[in-house]
Amino acid sequence: MGIYVVAIVITLVEILGIVTAIHAVMNTRTSQGAIAWGISLVTFPWLALPLYAIFGRSKFKGYATIRHIGDEKTRHVFEMCRKEAVEKNLIVKELSGSEGALSKLVDLPMTRFNKSRLLIDGEETFQYIFDGIASAKEYILVEYFIIKDDKLGRELKTRLISKARENVKVYFLYDEIGSHKLPSNYTQEMKDAGIITSAFHTTQGKTNQFQLNFRNHRKIVVVDGKIAYVGGHNVGDEYVAGHPKLGPWRDTHVELTGPVVLEIQFCFVQDWYWATSSIPELSWRLTKSEGGLEESIIIPSGPADPFDTCVLMFTQAINSARDRIWIASPYFVPDSQILGALKLAALRGVDVRILLPEKPDHRVVYLASFSFYRNTIPVGIQLFRYTAGFMHQKVFLVDSTCAAVGTANLDNRSFRLNFELTLLNFDRAFIDKVDAMLQNDFARSRKVALEEYTQRPFHFQLAVRFASLLSPIL
Repeated sequence: MGIYVVAIVITLVEILGIVTAIHAVMNTRTSQGAIAWGISLVTFPWLALPLYAIFGRSKFKGYATIRHIGDEKTRHVFEMCRKEAVEKNLIVKELSGSEGALSKLVDLPMTRFNKSRLLIDGEETFQYIFDGIASAKEYILVEYFIIKDDKLGRELKTRLISKARENVKVYFLYDEIGSHKLPSNYTQEMKDAGIITSAFHTTQGKTNQFQLNFRNHRKIVVVDGKIAYVGGHNVGDEYVAGHPKLGPWRDTHVELTGPVVLEIQFCFVQDWYWATSSIPELSWRLTKSEGGLEESIIIPSGPADPFDTCVLMFTQAINSARDRIWIASPYFVPDSQILGALKLAALRGVDVRILLPEKPDHRVVYLASFSFYRNTIPVGIQLFRYTAGFMHQKVFLVDSTCAAVGTANLDNRSFRLNFELTLLNFDRAFIDKVDAMLQNDFARSRKVALEEYTQRPFHFQLAVRFASLLSPIL
């Protein structure tokens, strides 16, 4: 009888593996992922089934994108703001083909009369953020992927509590996976002071209970609907003082004023609505930035989007480049679509540069990046390794027409699994500042040679190949 039970269980697991493999083939976004999951589920169902339950989903269920399918209340606010922006002539009406495509992709307009301040590295970034928080009169919105209970994290908490005691509304949202080390007393102290605090709650809902794969990677601070801060910095001492092993931390943020701030505020509200099923009472007054003439658009992306927004954003940027496409990212694990676009750009004579860190903070992702040396360097794509510390910024520059600062990396996690946020700015003065910043970064980097991979020992190349197999979830 025991043998029969074991046989039945084995048979049922194998059948479940086959059925799940069919589901993976029908629903996985990429052909590589579909093949990998299909073979694994049929061959090793005992191991692959629980992994697929956690990592296999390609869409995040239940998240209401206000711009597309939000409830009547939130959609009404969105449409009201759009109408007011048209009446006040805050929307750029004549867009190029690429600009119009991006605007349609995210269902957000490109706005004018914005002003940006490029913030390089942590000390400067958080000084401006703290000054912005100090100026708050009505409310503060805070959203981060990683928040640590260290010196910087406690300073942020103290400043938010101080504003809450001045009767300023404070909404505090964090990703519980990225901030898994954050102790409960950190958030409890803020709650006791009247700060409305919530985790992102990735696993809420019956169909999301095992979905640890989707993460909110955004970094947002909004003050009174007038000032916003977005970029690559999380909240931790290493972002200001450097990492004890990796050295000085190189990152980029941006301070924004003008109508583009409300686009960022919409992104926060969408995340807050998912986490709490509530809409905070905020100001939706559209105002021009004093002295601001910049044209900007926010590109929110995530696994709840109807399309692969982040992939399409990068693809459009690369395909539209005529002179140069420079990309800074701590991780380089592109999919076939992005890799193909980069190759074509290099072949048509575009100056393609990818700036990566010399020192890794995630060993597997670092190893996987070497697997792309053969497919990039021979066609003219230039890879650089930043040597003056750890480079964590997420920036790209297209010709002299567009500069981007945000949270999205060049990997599948940012492309399809994380909620990300990217600012695209089309102002020449801002572009020139990003240009100068990246020129300085390249000066503190070394150019990579193909031999750094091909002449490595066999065991290293084998580790690289195994790491590359994990690229769909890196």
